[in-house]
Amino acid sequence: MRTTTLVNATLLTAALVLAGCSSSVTQSDKYSGFLKDYSGLEETTSASGKPVLRWIAPGFNEANYDSLVYNPIVFYPAPKPTSQVSQQMLDGVLNYTNTRMKEAAAKRKPLVTTPGPRSLIFRGAITGVDTSKKGFQVYEVLPIALVVAGTQVATGHRTMNTDLYFEGELIDAATQQPVMRVVRKGEGKTLRNENTPMTVDTLKSVIDDLAVDAEMFGTTAGNK
Repeated sequence: MRTTTLVNATLLTAALVLAGCSSSVTQSDKYSGFLKDYSGLEETTSASGKPVLRWIAPGFNEANYDSLVYNPIVFYPAPKPTSQVSQQMLDGVLNYTNTRMKEAAAKRKPLVTTPGPRSLIFRGAITGVDTSKKGFQVYEVLPIALVVAGTQVATGHRTMNTDLYFEGELIDAATQQPVMRVVRKGEGKTLRNENTPMTVDTLKSVIDDLAVDAEMFGTTAGNK
């Protein structure tokens, strides 16, 4: 009885530790190099309530700009398709991201192709599309579930987390200096196991949140 209690306590501790290992913001080892400078990034909350890393230049005032040059979002670095993340899926994610983000940008400022003295320039990239095995679930510390959980691990049937990483910046067209940088991580739908292919729908909610926050930035108290 004592041994069972000890095992359960150990597994529960492991579950809590593993649950705490997944960060809601991008860690520095995940920075892609798409942005030239990652210093000054601070964790804050987006308009939709999502955690995000952001830097804003002192004195930046969006009202000083009257147009925006939208550079299409790219993958950086170029991804390598896998059996779970196909090229077709990656193309679909990129197309959907650009559609939603361009719509959001157009609601903030008139879009132009040639920057003027009062223009902002947007550049952004999807810097990662990842899947990872979920940590121990609480039910797995129950003795009756331990064998089942062990079988799931051995046969590759543990559920999988999905994450999308994004980096972007706004540049003052007149000075060619960044006025805002954003780095964020969003969690998509859970996949049943590592053999379940990812689809565009898996990450749509993450992309929709990006678009909502681009459109609503600065309209709430949490987005100063």
